Amino acid sequence: MDKRLLTILRCPVTHKGLAIARRDTLDRVNKAIEAGTVSNRDGSVLSEPLGEALITDDEKLVYPVANGIPVLLEGESINLDQLG
Repeated sequence: MDKRLLTILRCPVTHKGLAIARRDTLDRVNKAIEAGTVSNRDGSVLSEPLGEALITDDEKLVYPVANGIPVLLEGESINLDQLG
């Protein structure tokens, strides 16, 4: 992902800045996905692990990146509070 793009992208929910999610965050999310205990804001339980994601500056929401394209739809976001 082009890091210059990150300087202009904002979370559509909170309007906070976004950064590339660190590997440890992705590992936590993917572990919860594998366990079937994480859903997106639309309420869909996720079954496919994330290869890449963006995270809000406050580290509360994660957005998947599909084929190098950020999916910045409110319903696709993952609230990290549900990870415990």
